[in-house]
Amino acid sequence: MLRAAALLPARRIGPAVIVVLVAGYAILWFAARPAGQPTSSYVGQFCGAEAVLLLSIGLVLISTLPLVETWFDGIDRAAIWHRRVAISGVVLLIPHIALSVNRHPSSLGKPLAVIGVAGLLILAAWAILPRWRALIPAALHGPVLAIRDAPGLRHLRKAVGGYERWRSVHRATGLFVAAGFVHGLLDGTPFPHSQLLRWTLVAIGGTGLVFYVYREVLARHFVPLHDYQVESVRTVGSGITEIALAPLGRPVGFAPGQFAMLFLEGKDGWHRHPFTMASSPEENVLRFAIKALGDDTAGLRDFIKPGMPAVIGGPFGRFSHEKGTARQLWIAGGIGVTPFLSWLRALDSHPLRGPVDFFYLSSGADIPYAEEIAALADRHDMVHVHFVNSSSEGHLSTEHVMATIGGKPCHALGFPVRPGRHGPKFPGRLSSRRCGQPLHIPRVFRLAMSDLLCLGRQPAAVGAFS
Repeated sequence: MLRAAALLPARRIGPAVIVVLVAGYAILWFAARPAGQPTSSYVGQFCGAEAVLLLSIGLVLISTLPLVETWFDGIDRAAIWHRRVAISGVVLLIPHIALSVNRHPSSLGKPLAVIGVAGLLILAAWAILPRWRALIPAALHGPVLAIRDAPGLRHLRKAVGGYERWRSVHRATGLFVAAGFVHGLLDGTPFPHSQLLRWTLVAIGGTGLVFYVYREVLARHFVPLHDYQVESVRTVGSGITEIALAPLGRPVGFAPGQFAMLFLEGKDGWHRHPFTMASSPEENVLRFAIKALGDDTAGLRDFIKPGMPAVIGGPFGRFSHEKGTARQLWIAGGIGVTPFLSWLRALDSHPLRGPVDFFYLSSGADIPYAEEIAALADRHDMVHVHFVNSSSEGHLSTEHVMATIGGKPCHALGFPVRPGRHGPKFPGRLSSRRCGQPLHIPRVFRLAMSDLLCLGRQPAAVGAFS
C-alpha cells in the first residue's frame, strides 16, 4: 500500500485510500457472511455498515490534520471528498432502512436509529436547499420563489436560516453518526454470529468518533492565530469590499493563492469566514476581497471600520501556479479572481515558469481590479490577460479559448463557474485538434464552510465565482 501510494500523485492518494477501504469492507462483509442470514436483510445490514464507514471517513476528512491535506493535496480537495462520502453514506441509509429486518431489536437501538437518520437527513436537506436553483428546471424557479416568499414560510426561513445557525447545528454531525453507529452494534443481526464483522465496525465507527472529538475539542488549539487590525475598507466593485489588515505582531506567512480563516468582531460577537488572501506575501498589509454572497458577508461593509480587531487563522490550501506546466491557462470569474490576484501581485518573488493566458470573466462591464491586473500584466511580458464580459460577449467557449491562445498545449488552472452565470461553457476535460492534447481543468469548487473545516477556528473555503 505504501509503495503504491508513493507512486501516486499527492492528490490521488487520499481518494485511492477511500476507494480501497470501501471496496475492501464490501469484500470482507460478503466473505465473512454468517450462515443463515437472509440475503435481502443482509444486504440492508451491509448498506448500513458501509454508511457508517463513509460517514466516519467524512469525519476524518474534516479533522484538520496535516496528513489529510497532504494526501488530498489541499484541504479544499479533502472537502470535496468529504461531501461525496457524506452524501453517499446518507444515500445508503435508504436501502438499509428498506431491507434490514431484525425481529428482536433492542429497546435502545430503534430510538438511536431514528435520531441518527433524522439528524443526518435534516442536515443534508439544510445544506442542499440553498442550492435549489441548480437542482430544478429554470421554468420552475418562479413558482418556487413564490412559495418560498409566502408570509408564513418567510418567517420560518428567517428563524431557521442563516449560515451561523446552520454551522452550529452542523457541529452535531458526529453525534448523529455516533447514534447510528451504536444502533448498528445493538441491532445488527450478523454481529452475534461474526465477531470479525462486529469488531471491524467498532474500529471504523470508533476511529471516526475519535477524529470528531479531536476536531471539536483539540483541533482549534493547534491552528496558528495572528492578531491584526483593520487598516482600511473600500469598495472595489459591485457588491465587493476589500479589507486591508495590518499586523499587530508577527504577520501570517503564506504562499500566493492560499486562504485563511478571517475572524472579525461584530455587534453580536465574532464572525468567522474563510477567504482567499488577495495580497502578496511581501506586502505590509493583508488584503481580502469579499463579495456579499450570504447573510454575514452582505453586511460586512456596514459594520467593519478601520481600527477594529481581527484575527487570522491559517494559512491553508495548495492552489499554486508553481505546480503547473511551463505554459498555463488561468480562468477566473467574479470574486474567484482573488487567488490569481495574489499570484499576479507576487510575481516578483514567485516568477512564472512560462507564458500564461489569463481569462477573467465578469457578468458586466464593471470588472473588479481590471486596471491593476492590466498594469501587472504590462510589467510581466509572459502574462496575457483577456477580459471577457459574459453579458455582451456570451459564455467563454472552448473555441474562444483555443483561438485566443493559438491552439497551443497548456495546463489550465481555475475554478469552474456555476452553470448559467459567467461561463465557461465546457466540461472539466477538453480535447482539441489544434491543442494537440487534452486541456485539463481541475475540479475545484466554491465550498460551504462546513465542507472544509467547519468548526471553531478552522478555515473553510477558497475563492469563489460570483
